[in-house]
Amino acid sequence: METKVIYFTVNGRPEQAEFPVDCPTQDVKDLFRSAAEAGPHDILKLYNPKGNIINISPSLEPNSPNLCYKLEVVAADCNSELLGAELAGALGFDLSSMEKRLQGLEKKILIEAGETPAVVYEMKKQVDSFREKLESVEHLSWLGLFKDLSEGTHKPSPFYHKRTLRKTREECEHVREKFLQMRFVKIHTKMFGIVHSYCSCHHLCSSLEVSEEVRQYLKTPTFDNWQWEDAEIMVLLQVMYTDLDFIPTFNIEPEVLQQFLFEIYRRYNNIPFHNFKHCFCVTQMMYGLIWLTDLRSKMDSIDLLIMLTSAVCHDLDHTGYNNAYQINARTELALRYNDISPLENHHCAVAFEILERTESNIFRNLSMDQYKRIREGIIKCILATDMSRHNEVLNKFKSILPVFDFTNKDHRDLMMILIKVSDISNEARPMEVAEPWLDCLLQEFFNQSDVEKLEGLPVTPFMDRDKVTKPSSQTGFIRFVLLPLFIELANLFPCLEQHIIHPVRKALDYYTEMEKALETEQQNRAQSENAAKSKEAAGGRQDSQTDAGPDTSKPESQST
Repeated sequence: METKVIYFTVNGRPEQAEFPVDCPTQDVKDLFRSAAEAGPHDILKLYNPKGNIINISPSLEPNSPNLCYKLEVVAADCNSELLGAELAGALGFDLSSMEKRLQGLEKKILIEAGETPAVVYEMKKQVDSFREKLESVEHLSWLGLFKDLSEGTHKPSPFYHKRTLRKTREECEHVREKFLQMRFVKIHTKMFGIVHSYCSCHHLCSSLEVSEEVRQYLKTPTFDNWQWEDAEIMVLLQVMYTDLDFIPTFNIEPEVLQQFLFEIYRRYNNIPFHNFKHCFCVTQMMYGLIWLTDLRSKMDSIDLLIMLTSAVCHDLDHTGYNNAYQINARTELALRYNDISPLENHHCAVAFEILERTESNIFRNLSMDQYKRIREGIIKCILATDMSRHNEVLNKFKSILPVFDFTNKDHRDLMMILIKVSDISNEARPMEVAEPWLDCLLQEFFNQSDVEKLEGLPVTPFMDRDKVTKPSSQTGFIRFVLLPLFIELANLFPCLEQHIIHPVRKALDYYTEMEKALETEQQNRAQSENAAKSKEAAGGRQDSQTDAGPDTSKPESQST
């Protein structure tokens, strides 16, 4: 196998990397990242001997030890700092800077007063306590004795704690073990919470006993995903396949479904937004829409299976960078799919890679014709989630809406509309569920725009942290994307008005008020700064006049 050897330095330390000429780009980047001892989300820059930035890729030109490249980590891992830039962005302030300012004030007070006042010790104590809470928060405890669904006091932190992009083997096995153990568990509600208790049975259960309250709650758009950890989410996904009667209808063995769901979990990455919990939210909304609109009486079971499975698979192996970045950066995905929906094509490919394995192929007992129809439908649905095709898909649906007929095979485009609605449906959920998702999305967006700036790529406007605010990111999106889409679906299913239209209008009002408040605050701040500058300038003029002394010159006589 032909290989390349690249010589480079990291902080003055000589290193060399060897890799096959056909090595994937990501593997090459990981190799350099390892050499630099950089975190998974740190940004690396490689310079040639002339000082020019070059791309870290398999196409790197081989060099010699005398002509080393220079590797730099230009964004330090936040694990080595008190709090990283991502957390500072999410908080709206930099806790490290606050601590430094506090230390400076403490020194100043100590010099002037001779001792540190008690109030400063109290401030330091509060800052330390705040940091400890952020760094040690336990999102959820598996098999916790009580989960309060009414007050939302156990929300996980929306701040993104850096982890490796891909799930580690240990992480996956830990969750898998929990998932399999939960087959012995009953899940039921008590008061407003969820209680887990062990079954008295000693044999391996093929499915969970989930209470009627939980099953009904799972069918609503108000479902709170933040209350559930990954192993429990896999259980709830299994419940969806069970309650839609997919298990007997399509002869899906429970063990195969469980393996399929585990593989799905494993192939979603540790990124702020497009992760396994997002997969669950989209699937749960799709599941809820199926029940709310009574699609079981209007569409074939196989179409419902296509829609639910498409939702499960729709963002597999997303790395947190959208299609615009993939194309502009000329990534491996963009090259493979010729700039045509590179992410969505990749999600499909990963889905069918999982389904190619016998042990995780939930369609393995279907006929060839059924499998062909399912594959075609899943590909069509997932490709429809590419937002660059939004108007195309919506306009096509609008054109058939006046004569829509569930028995018309050409009108199956409804499936694409349903997955699109489900994919961007967070704002249809209660604000305490939806708003943390927006925080996660903005983290992912801002990270991409930061990388685009560092790599000299076109900066995606709606992701630029220097131009976008939390409310401004939502008002236009809700007004011009969400509502037009949701309204068209509600035209076909009027019952959805109260479930998805009303909440989205409330969300629009909420962010519009937030935007106005932010603009007012900025105006007030600007006025205060201008007033301070004017006062400072006036004081400067007065000082100049005082320094010049009184005017003792005699006035000239005026002729009359």
